[in-house]
Amino acid sequence: MQCRQTWPAVALMLIGTACSAADLPVEIPAEFAARDTLDIGEESNEDARQCLQGLVWKPQAFAVRCEAGQSGRGDLLVRFPSPVASGDERNDSVSMEWYVARDEQRRPITAPAVVVVHESGRGMQVGQLFARGLRVQGLHAFLIHLPGYGERRSPDKRSRAENIVTAIQQAVADVRRARDAIAALPAVDSRHIALQGTSLGGFVSATAAGLDDGFDSVFIVLAGGQLYELIQSGEREAAEIREQLAAAGITGERLRTLALRIEPTRLAHRLNPKRTWLFSGKYDTVVPLKNALALSEAAKLDDEHHIQMTADHYSGIVFLPWVLPRIHGCIQQSLTADAVGE
Repeated sequence: MQCRQTWPAVALMLIGTACSAADLPVEIPAEFAARDTLDIGEESNEDARQCLQGLVWKPQAFAVRCEAGQSGRGDLLVRFPSPVASGDERNDSVSMEWYVARDEQRRPITAPAVVVVHESGRGMQVGQLFARGLRVQGLHAFLIHLPGYGERRSPDKRSRAENIVTAIQQAVADVRRARDAIAALPAVDSRHIALQGTSLGGFVSATAAGLDDGFDSVFIVLAGGQLYELIQSGEREAAEIREQLAAAGITGERLRTLALRIEPTRLAHRLNPKRTWLFSGKYDTVVPLKNALALSEAAKLDDEHHIQMTADHYSGIVFLPWVLPRIHGCIQQSLTADAVGE
């Protein structure tokens, strides 16, 4: 699902001054050793166990590479192998745009990090706004490219509809591994690595965060649960996905079965309700409030952790100047709580 941009004033305010590549936390090219810390632990719920079995992989060591970033797309490009192979070499090399946190002299600093998971728009513009804005907040931001996006987009013309569920399954694994890739990098304060996702990225993030307690805090924007019902009745992007799936012959029980594989509410009870925040639009017709409430209730979020904005799926972007410092504040509070053992 894509958040359409009709708000140049907000965008210009958040983009800020471009960072010089002269001062970077690594000399490029660089390579670092990393290892998966995925640990799903014990799960008493049979449905959740079945869901986890379809999403996890055997933890292993892997390499993380840093390259020069593309103009306007972060300071560095970070790559690591996907833990789930799709058979497409380009797609299976995960890419992240690293927006480096800096001090007032524009020097890289050691700081917490946030994995940013973008919306469905091919340009990933909302994801970039979040990444740039979080960098301004003094946080390292890593905009991960989901399967089929950005550096991972292949000339292969396979139907997107036929592969959307398997792509999201791969995305869930990629997002979780991104946490461990980032922890291996210099200048990252690995005591706190957070996750933020918007729209499509919010659905991916909700499921990825439910795998285990790898992320120290989770911020989900304009997303929810009950995917099958959402695809069946949602408007705009949801309706477009419904039409694409129908054209590929994916309807009815087949659609329900596929959607169940990546349904966030199946794992939502595994989220930490004190470290998870959901930002919803009261008038959202792409991800209706009832779908957001389904996720919120499954995750047992209180009113302080489920924020209902007076917005729809697109106008919600005007709340970004308020959401960004709130994310920063929540991360700082979590660090303080961890320091005193709360």
